[in-house]
Amino acid sequence: MTFAETLRSAVEAISDRRLRSALTTLGILIGVAAVMLTVGLGQGAQQSVQAQIDKLGSNLLIVTPGSTTTTTGIRGGRGSASTLTVRDAQMLADRTVAPDVAAVAPVTTTNQSVLAGDQNWTTSVEGTTTAWPTVRARTLQQGRFFSAAEVDAAAPVAVIGQTTAAELFGRRPAVGSTITVQGTELTVIGVLASAGASTTADEDDVVLVPSTTFAQRLSTSANTSSVSTIYLEGASQDTLSAAYQEAQHALAVSHDVTAATADYTVSSQASLVSTATSTARTLTILLGGIAAISLLVGGIGVMNIMLVSVTERIREIGLRKALGATPGAVRRQFLTEASVLGLAGGLLGLAVGYVGARLLPGAIGQPVTVQPLVAVVALAISVAIGIAAGVYPAARAARLAPIDALRSE
Repeated sequence: MTFAETLRSAVEAISDRRLRSALTTLGILIGVAAVMLTVGLGQGAQQSVQAQIDKLGSNLLIVTPGSTTTTTGIRGGRGSASTLTVRDAQMLADRTVAPDVAAVAPVTTTNQSVLAGDQNWTTSVEGTTTAWPTVRARTLQQGRFFSAAEVDAAAPVAVIGQTTAAELFGRRPAVGSTITVQGTELTVIGVLASAGASTTADEDDVVLVPSTTFAQRLSTSANTSSVSTIYLEGASQDTLSAAYQEAQHALAVSHDVTAATADYTVSSQASLVSTATSTARTLTILLGGIAAISLLVGGIGVMNIMLVSVTERIREIGLRKALGATPGAVRRQFLTEASVLGLAGGLLGLAVGYVGARLLPGAIGQPVTVQPLVAVVALAISVAIGIAAGVYPAARAARLAPIDALRSE
């Protein structure tokens, strides 16, 4: 009996029991679709977290000040102290001190009410330098960023985010308009391209001014040389670790502190990505394991149906063997039937999985990433489960003696 004949016979046997076969493949279908979608949700979550972290900047290191302690012993949170200064930023920008740091952008931040005509909006006002767009990997949608000459002259200019522009100007053009912060009029010279929300804040809700303008006109601190954060751009992804070590060492020497007494913190994207990816991967494995159980249940369903099929077709098996069919031929037929059920369920599961991957993001607001490798593996597992579930029923059918099978009622 050729493979084509065996396959045709298996398809005919499945077609004769359409409802039973459909219910059997349903278990495999649900299992494959569940595996695809759960793994896709996990991978989509990883990519979403990676994208949010990337919005902070390219090859980014973030230096934040330490915490304060009051006279009564109450400790403030990280970043509550004023331990970082413009001098620290200038030191880190020195290539002889930190050769693997490509650019440095110190930032001083405060929340202020910003006025534009009869509109007002409270947002983050940040004083920084011309290196900010490069370090933070940001571009402008309209206008331009302030120049080094404007920083030196403490020019009353500002670059705003799209959220800020929409709140203050609506549909009116923002570039060329005037905003007022703490009684200081600033001319808007640029609007940043949208970066969306990051892991910490709305990256489009910001007003950027030259650091000198901030220090002389907007700062509420007695120490105008202090900065809230120093952003560092590594020369490359490969040298980011070296840049991290250089920044740590340079600040430790400058502040005369040790690792245990450091009054600052240097964090990198790598650590954020590693933590987020590890969490998402664990959840993906957990969800994938739960979905795999449904595949196992589907395989048990296939075995159950094949055992019932063997019991119902004892006379057919006896007749085949009496006409010369070998035990191997009988075994192949039932294995082929089980494989076809597994393959049909797997293919239908793939179709449902791909449709679900298209529809779910709009329903739950989370991306679902289905990789071809996952689909191929899920399909292979469904076929393997079909074959494995058919081994025992096929072996049982092959062991039937022809005379006993023919005498069976």
